[in-house]
Amino acid sequence: MKTINSTNLFIAGVMMILLVSCSKDFLEVESKGTSLEGAYYKNESDATSALVAVYDIMNVNSSSFANIITFMNAGSDDNFGGGGPGEGSNTIAQFSSFNVNPINMNDAGASGLWSNHFQGIFRANTLLQKLPEIPMDANLKTRYAAECKAMRAYYHFNLVRMFGNIPLLTTTITPTDALTYPQSPPEEVYAQIELDLIDAIDGLPSTINIDTEGGRWTKGAAQAMLGKVYLYQKKNAEAAAQLAIVNGPNSGMVFSSPYGYKLLNNFSDLWVFTNKFNSECILSDSHSSTGNATWGGVSWGTEGNILNVMTGIRGYTRAANSTAPDYYSGGWGYNTVTQDLYDVLNGDPRFDATIIDAKALIASGQIEGYTVGTQDTGYFMAKFAPKNSDVTPVAAAAQELNFKQNTYIIRLADTYLMEAEALGGSGARAQALLDAVRTRVGLSSVLVSLDAIALERRKELACEGHRFFDLVRTGKAATVLASRGFVAGKNEILPIPFRDLENSVLEQNPGY
Repeated sequence: MKTINSTNLFIAGVMMILLVSCSKDFLEVESKGTSLEGAYYKNESDATSALVAVYDIMNVNSSSFANIITFMNAGSDDNFGGGGPGEGSNTIAQFSSFNVNPINMNDAGASGLWSNHFQGIFRANTLLQKLPEIPMDANLKTRYAAECKAMRAYYHFNLVRMFGNIPLLTTTITPTDALTYPQSPPEEVYAQIELDLIDAIDGLPSTINIDTEGGRWTKGAAQAMLGKVYLYQKKNAEAAAQLAIVNGPNSGMVFSSPYGYKLLNNFSDLWVFTNKFNSECILSDSHSSTGNATWGGVSWGTEGNILNVMTGIRGYTRAANSTAPDYYSGGWGYNTVTQDLYDVLNGDPRFDATIIDAKALIASGQIEGYTVGTQDTGYFMAKFAPKNSDVTPVAAAAQELNFKQNTYIIRLADTYLMEAEALGGSGARAQALLDAVRTRVGLSSVLVSLDAIALERRKELACEGHRFFDLVRTGKAATVLASRGFVAGKNEILPIPFRDLENSVLEQNPGY
C-alpha cells in the first residue's frame, strides 16, 4: 500500500507550501522552491511570494490536465470528452457517459479537481495565519487577507459544487489531524463561502491597473462571485442584489457598471489571445507564453493554457491556397462538439466564434482533413482553438504547453444572465439584461423568461465549462443528460478519488 503522504491528496493540503513562480501578470516573483516555514513569512517580499502561490491555483480553470473547463464540458450536452484515437478509457471521456468511479477519478485528468483546490485552500489559510505577524503596510496586509479569503471561497465553491461533501478548512491543520478531519454539510460550506466573500469585498480595491495588476481579485469580482454563490443556493433576492451592483443601473439596454465593466462590441474579440483583462472580463485565469513549461509539469499545471492544446484539432491540414483559418495542427481533440449544440447555434451570429465545422471545411476543399479521434463529430471548439500565429517559440520548452490565452471565470454577459435569472426571468430589468446580451451580437429582442435566459446562457457561454453546472443547479440534468447515462441522485456530483479516501475518515459520495 502506498504511504499516506504520497496518496492522500487531501492531506497533501497540509504539507509545506510550495512557493512556485506563476503566470499572474500582476506579479513577477522569482521561484523560491520549497521554503522552511520557520524561515519564511518574515517580510513583505515573503508575503507577496506566498500570495502569488495562492493565486497560482487559479489555473485549475484551464491550465492543468485536470482543468475545470475541459472536464465539465465533457459532462454536458454540448461536448463529448473526446481525445485521440483509442482514448475512450480516459476519465474525461468516461465522464461523458457518466462512467466515472472512485478508481478512474485517480487519473491525471480528474484527480487534480480535488487535490489542487485543497492545495489552494491550504496556501490561503497559511498566509492568513501568518499575515498578522508580518511587518508590512497595514493597508496592503488588509488587501492580501481579502484576496486570500476570496480565493479560499472560490476554491471551496468549486469543490462543493463538484463533490458536494467536502472538508471545510478555515485554518491550517497537521497531517495527523487530517487523518480524522471530517466532511462538512454543503450548507455549512456555503455559509463560510459567503462569509469569506463578504469579508473580501470590504478589503478589495474597486479598480486596479491592469497593466501592473491584471488578474488580481477586485471588489467587483468578489461581488460577482457572491452573486453566483447565492444563485446556486436559490437565494435569488440576494443574488440579484449583488449582481445588480456589478452590472450597474440601466438606461434602456445600456448598463453602467460602477467598476467600468462593458460588453465588448464584437463577440469574437473575446477569444483573441492577446485581448487580456478586457472590459468584459470580471475574473479570469491568467496565462503566459514565457513560463518555459515542459512535460514534467503537465499533471500539476503550467503557466501556459493547456486547454488550448487539449481542445485543438489533431492533425488539421489545410489545402493549398486555402482561406480556412490556420489552426495549429498539434491539438489533442478533446471536447468535440455535439450535434445538439451545432443545431442550437446554427444560424446564430456566435456560431463561427464557437464551433469549427471541420466536416464542412473538408467538403468545401478548404482542408485536406484531420485525425479522427475518440467521440469524433467533425465539430470542434473554436473559442480556445489555437492558430499557428498563437504559437510562441520558447527555448527549452514545449511550445504546445505555452499558449497565453486567458480564460474567463466570470465575464459580464454571464453576470447579466445570472441577474436576469435571479430576477425570476421577468420584469423590465430582466428583459433589458437579456436584450443587452442579444443586441451585442445583432439579435432582436425575445420575451424574457427563465427558458429564454437558459437558452441564451447555452449559446453565449457554450464550451466555457458552465453548461453541466447550469443543468444540475436548475434540476434539468436528469432529463437532458438521460441518454448519456446520468443517474439522478448520483451524477449531480463526482466521486471522490479513491486515493484521497485511503486512510482517512472521508466518506464516498452516494451511489459510488
